[in-house]
Amino acid sequence: MDFGLTHEFADLTWHPSHKKVVYRKDFRVPIDTKGDAVNDFIGFRPIDPLVIGAVRAVEESLDEDGKAEGKCGTGKIQVATLSALGNGLKNNDILFTGYPVIGFHHRHQTSGTCLFTDDDDCSVCAWDRRIHGEFFHQTTIAISSSSVPQFISDIKSLRRILGHSSLCNSDLYYGIILCFLRNSTTFLDEPDDSVSFDITYYRSHDPTRPRLNEDVWEEIEQMAVVKYGGRPHWGKNRPVAFIGAAAKYPGLHRFLAVKKKLDPKGLFSNAWSDAVLGVGKLPLLDTPGCALDGRCICSTDVHCAPKLGYRCRPGRVFFEARVCRHVTDDIPQHEEL
Repeated sequence: MDFGLTHEFADLTWHPSHKKVVYRKDFRVPIDTKGDAVNDFIGFRPIDPLVIGAVRAVEESLDEDGKAEGKCGTGKIQVATLSALGNGLKNNDILFTGYPVIGFHHRHQTSGTCLFTDDDDCSVCAWDRRIHGEFFHQTTIAISSSSVPQFISDIKSLRRILGHSSLCNSDLYYGIILCFLRNSTTFLDEPDDSVSFDITYYRSHDPTRPRLNEDVWEEIEQMAVVKYGGRPHWGKNRPVAFIGAAAKYPGLHRFLAVKKKLDPKGLFSNAWSDAVLGVGKLPLLDTPGCALDGRCICSTDVHCAPKLGYRCRPGRVFFEARVCRHVTDDIPQHEEL
């Protein structure tokens, strides 16, 4: 927290499998300071669809074959490459030549040349639905600063129990990003000083197919939301992250009052927004495999993928968590745990 409080704009990128943290700080300089750098973030650049398809195929193969160390090796190369390239920062519009990177705000805080891609099939954004490219989950939760040290300690405990390879998945998606948030009186903002944990990880195109080390990320998600009362990012996250979210915002009733006054017919609302604001029901399911895609928290093996060896089990560090874990025993779990 000291790092975040010391600098006006700062964030961390944590690579838990490598036991490394990257500290990044942005600060203001006089307008006449020399420099016209740009942030052309690598993940937001147009890519040849054959390349992104091949990258995705490798990741799917490693995940489906249960090759965690393969993901670790790929992630290690990616982290080193991104670091060497400044994550897409360019000092002179062409190359990254080293820090500091100086430029105007509008060229730093917007990023990625996908915005200017021609409407053709020669180059696409990595997440373009027309190709079999990137597909991922995002868990982005803000946790009150007083609880952050213990949350980080819990993740480290998972690493000690399972080994570093259990957390390599995040390295393929730029690591765990920590952003510092000041408390605000805005109705749906953070009520106290917080740290946002932004985690991106592999998602199968088949919602009924489990993921490698699925239980690890589900336990981290439930620790953040349930154990530490984390507040979900409104524009990200799987449905389960919004369980009880409305009650975590003291200003919610005031927001709803203003909303009713300014939009009495609900023109700017839908079933999903009503659900996360607590005036509707979350679209959680009670169907086979619903926990695999974050549409329920498992309470029976059926919510996982028992035919593939994934069963509903308690968390390893947060025992109240219920996660889909690949197990070798064949003891079914029918009752609610």
